[in-house]
Order: sequence, then structure tokens, then C-alpha cells
Amino acid sequence: MSGTQRSNIQKGQQVKIVLKKDQRTGLLTEGVVQDILTKSPTHPHGIKVRLTSGDVGRVKEVCKSQ
Repeated sequence: MSGTQRSNIQKGQQVKIVLKKDQRTGLLTEGVVQDILTKSPTHPHGIKVRLTSGDVGRVKEVCKSQ
């Protein structure tokens, strides 16, 4: 599922994000959403979230829920 729509993302969900420092390489970081930081319903580069680990980045992929 795409991470460009806010409606696809909920707190507690497993996602893969790209951190600011990894934007050039596209390296993904996996984690659980703590906070949704983007207020608009969509964003072309992905919705910005904070993971429970404290990492902040844009969602590239929403993992299937268990």
C-alpha cells in the first residue's frame, strides 16, 4: 500500500520510511508509527511520521497488518 495518503496510515501500524539522511540512497527503515506529522490528506513524497524508535521520515510502504 502506498504511503502518500494519510487515510492509509494509522498509529501502531508497521511501515517502512525513508529518513532525511537516506533520501539519496533510498534506504528504508522499518518501524511502528507513533505519530502522524503530516496534516494534509495526501503528500506526493509520502506522509511524514515519527516511529516508536524516534526516527522521523516519509512513509514509502505500508506493511500488511498481522
